[in-house]
Amino acid sequence: MYGFETWSLTLRGERRLGCFESRVLRRIFGHKRDEVTGEWRKLHNEELCGLYCSLKTIRIIKPRRKRWEGHVARMGERRGVYRVLVGKPERKSPLESPGCRWEDNIKVDLQEVGWDMDWNDTAQNRDRWRSVVQAVIKLQLPQNAGNFLTG
Repeated sequence: MYGFETWSLTLRGERRLGCFESRVLRRIFGHKRDEVTGEWRKLHNEELCGLYCSLKTIRIIKPRRKRWEGHVARMGERRGVYRVLVGKPERKSPLESPGCRWEDNIKVDLQEVGWDMDWNDTAQNRDRWRSVVQAVIKLQLPQNAGNFLTG
């Protein structure tokens, strides 16, 4: 997950990431013998969650991406990372895929939490942005997994 804070994910990308994660876990845990028929079968998603009780990858990515966005927004306009974050592409994208910018991900994540604000101005205030990050963490996590992201 190196550099995952900078990933710009579409919903399709999130689904594909989840499928990849399940496929890797199925390969790690192997098949299961059916108790009734005695045949081997693949593990279901619920069984995988029972065997591997860690967080899903996307649940780790979103809150950490929020932290990184706040950090970059406070950098200033002259920094290259900031220009990449808020910049508009100069060339046209192909018709079949309009592309997903990093800023688009920021707006979607804020809408999921119910925050309707100018994210760049909010990120300038560290305490207020920290409350946004905490809202994303609470939305993404089960009750007993809060320490995993904050550590």
